[in-house]
Order: sequence, then structure tokens, then C-alpha cells
Amino acid sequence: MILASLLIVVAAYLLGSLPSGYLLVRIFRHQDIRQSGSGNIGATNVLRSGSKGLAAATFLLDMLKGSAAVALGALIGSLFAPDIAPDNMMALAALVAVLGHIFPVWLGFHGGKGVSTGFGVFLVAAPWAALAAISVFILVLVLSRYVSLASILGSASFPFFAFYFGHGERPPFFIAVQIAVALLLIAKHHQNIRRLIAGTESRLGAKKPA
Repeated sequence: MILASLLIVVAAYLLGSLPSGYLLVRIFRHQDIRQSGSGNIGATNVLRSGSKGLAAATFLLDMLKGSAAVALGALIGSLFAPDIAPDNMMALAALVAVLGHIFPVWLGFHGGKGVSTGFGVFLVAAPWAALAAISVFILVLVLSRYVSLASILGSASFPFFAFYFGHGERPPFFIAVQIAVALLLIAKHHQNIRRLIAGTESRLGAKKPA
């Protein structure tokens, strides 16, 4: 169990900490995305920097690294801790991958807000809930054009969808991670929440950074 947990933590963190947006903008535009807009390395800020293609690629890669981390966590668990519930191994990988994205060692522990990676980890660990939550994200985004509000409400809805779509026994740790990741993603939007309340948050398509 200890060996499996250590392997999962290391592998999930390294995968999650890969700064997709930073690398794509650095490679293809020879710029530091942290010097543009909000300074965030996520897909939204890449989009605001003027590249729809790189923004889409950032979202996809951030999502895939989260999914890969959870899939790898499940594999490591099955090989080194077969007596431990697979959900717990996936939950550990999910949590650490999101933390890796938010606090990447490669960028001085200053990363993104974790929404794309959060979607990716639960697309494997709790697929129906993840799809329902991103549906909320899309609906709110279409109606409001606030990426931050869509991210907050999509994240907040996820634990409820996970409970609704959950079947069979769910380990307490698995449930705790679902709630913890949702709260973490919401907390990372604390500045956006202040601007939303103040009425100064930028809508998608505006030039002002979110």
C-alpha cells in the first residue's frame, strides 16, 4: 500500500505539473504566457492572448494529463496494492494531479486553476458526473460568457452529480476527494469571485483579462 501510494503520488504529480499552456505558447509563439493577460497558464488566458488553436490544445492536454494520471494510478494500484479499493487509488491520483497542475515544480509552484485537469481526472474516475458538470459549465458559459462563473458553478455541481450517478459502495476517501477538488477549484477563483461581485469581471470575448 505504501509503495503503491508513493508511486501514484510521484507519477500523478509529475503528470499534473506539466505546464501545457506555458510550453505551447513558449514553443509556438516564443512568449511567456505568464506575462500576458491574467498571467495564468490555463486555456482561458491562452485564448485571451489571441490564439484559439493553442487554447484548445492547452485545454485538451491539461485534460488528458489528468485522465492519464488517474488511469496510471489505477494501474499502479492493481499491480502493487490489489487489496485496496481501486476508487481510492484513482482518488489519490486525481487529487495529486490537480495539485500538480496548480502547484507545478517547473514554474515555481505557480500554475493554473485546475479546471481542465479536474475535468480530466474525473472523466476517468467518475465519468458521468464529470460530463454532467462540464454540461453545466457550457450552459453557464453560453448564457453569461463568464468563464470564471461557468468554472465555479461547474465545479460546485460536480459532487452532487457524483452522488447522483454513484452506484454501489463508494469509499469515504473517494467521496472526500471529489468534494475537496471541487472546493479547491472554487477557491482558486477567489479573485474572480470578488470581481463578479463587484461587477468588474471580464466576459469571454472582452479584451480585459479574467
